[in-house]
Amino acid sequence: VQLQASGGGLVRAGGSLRLSCAASGGSGFTLEDWAIGWFRQTPGKEREAVSCISGNGDSTYYSDSVKGRFTISRDIAESTGYLQMNSLKPEDTAVYYCAVMFSFHDVPPTTPSQYDYWGQGTQVTVSS
Repeated sequence: VQLQASGGGLVRAGGSLRLSCAASGGSGFTLEDWAIGWFRQTPGKEREAVSCISGNGDSTYYSDSVKGRFTISRDIAESTGYLQMNSLKPEDTAVYYCAVMFSFHDVPPTTPSQYDYWGQGTQVTVSS
């Protein structure tokens, strides 16, 4: 499975960005039953979970810092995950990574070590 993250950039505080995570895995591959996680990392800090969605798509997780501002979604047919980020703040500045793991569980995994495949990261910079 290969993941391609995109959509990062420079935006002013209060602005919006939508990150995409395109997954490919050979003929017939879809994101059905794959949990998706969005993580972010800043220099000197550990990678933290921002938002995750369970493999069946029924459950989501948002960190307290982004709850109410970010929305995770996925398009099974397009094999793409999304993170819509609104009301961005300077403290949202980080490299954002998407990751996937095959999972039938209804609880979205939130620990980086649980994920099997990772995208390359996309920089999000929010200016004040």
